[in-house]
Amino acid sequence: MKIAVTAASGQLGAAIVNALLSLTSKENIIALARTPEKAQHLGVEVRPGDYNDLAQLEASLQSVDTLLLVSGMDAPDKRIGQHRNVIAAAKKAGVTKIVYTSVQGAEENTAFSPVIQSNRQTEQDVCESGLEWVIGRNGIYIEPDIEYIENYKKAGSIFNCAGEGKCGYTTRGELAYAYAKMLLEDKHNGNTYNLNGESITQAQLTQYMNEAFDANLVYQAMTVEAFKENRIAELGDFIGTVIAGIYQGILEGKSDNPSQFAQAAGREHISWDDYFAQLKAQKTP
Repeated sequence: MKIAVTAASGQLGAAIVNALLSLTSKENIIALARTPEKAQHLGVEVRPGDYNDLAQLEASLQSVDTLLLVSGMDAPDKRIGQHRNVIAAAKKAGVTKIVYTSVQGAEENTAFSPVIQSNRQTEQDVCESGLEWVIGRNGIYIEPDIEYIENYKKAGSIFNCAGEGKCGYTTRGELAYAYAKMLLEDKHNGNTYNLNGESITQAQLTQYMNEAFDANLVYQAMTVEAFKENRIAELGDFIGTVIAGIYQGILEGKSDNPSQFAQAAGREHISWDDYFAQLKAQKTP
């Protein structure tokens, strides 16, 4: 069975390719990338895969049985058409199954909601494609908080507008393993899974970060507007606004959802105790 992974030069796509390599032969895996040379390091066959190029996609999906469609990074209104190109090319090329990486979050009334709505439309398009399908709804990545630790230390706090809302975080590594299983096992067909670990508050996240990084951070809750202004000042209007929308969704309980990770992956999601203990061990000489 040939499995193709789109956006394989990105962090999630590359992680899924690596997870597949641990479970099946590299001859069964094809990496698709808009810039193929950026995926050569994965050690599998690489083909071009630009979501805007229907003919190229159809050519690159020849001989592929199962396709992993990683949600695009373009503006929400452009993503729907791009994803439809991938679905149409898959059908024309004879692909029999699509697995789609969707996301959890507030479907209305936040700056992140247009992204969620575009993903929900693609979920519907995948389900109506006539192909076998599986959909994963990713929790929020925890890695950006880890990578931001030095900034948090300088500020003395973790600061956002999530308040006491709980968030079902996850990691790219955990997602990658679950998607590899969803690609390889037919028992998942026709299912939509929330893929996240145990939901935690920002105060709990702060405590975990303190333990792992020997820090003395406190959690500082902000209003949605104040956090939005803060993020725009650092990251620009588009990204800053979207990030504020993500945390507004956490505040409103839209990222605190029952998880079907174990059903998808065949094992439990890593616990946050274990995850942060591993981080601490990596920091210890």
